[in-house]
Amino acid sequence: MFPVLVFTGANSRTTVERFPRGEAVHFAEHAVELGVPESAILVEPTAANTGQNIERSRTMLAHAGVAVDSVLLVSKPYMERRSYATARKLWPEVEVLCASEPLTFDDYLKSIGDDRLVIDMVVGDLQRVIEYPARGYAVAQHVPADVEAAYHRLLAAGYDSRLLPT
Repeated sequence: MFPVLVFTGANSRTTVERFPRGEAVHFAEHAVELGVPESAILVEPTAANTGQNIERSRTMLAHAGVAVDSVLLVSKPYMERRSYATARKLWPEVEVLCASEPLTFDDYLKSIGDDRLVIDMVVGDLQRVIEYPARGYAVAQHVPADVEAAYHRLLAAGYDSRLLPT
């Protein structure tokens, strides 16, 4: 589907044990094991957030002389909207598509093994979808009233460990 794959990302507190050498390095190695030629892979191992993933990938592709008119961003299921909004802000001239593993919410919870952490991460991610446009990090997106109401109920229930620093 794509002539070049970019794997980007260092670690977060939720990935450091699983990917001790960084997310990008481990995903690139897995792609090679699945038959992707190393010559088709670029690795950016330093990005610490979605904006850095996009900016550093863009820079790396430009330095490699790769012309880009579309990108497919692969992320965790709950991060697709924020990834899209961030890419549209930081790289507006490309067509942006997003994808993630097709899992039900229950299956995703089981795959992580920590329901509270997942809900905290979803709440934190939605907070970023809501707040990042005003900070200049992403394009604005409509958040339906029922989603915003659920967000506030989860905040009131204490799902707040992944919120932005105040």
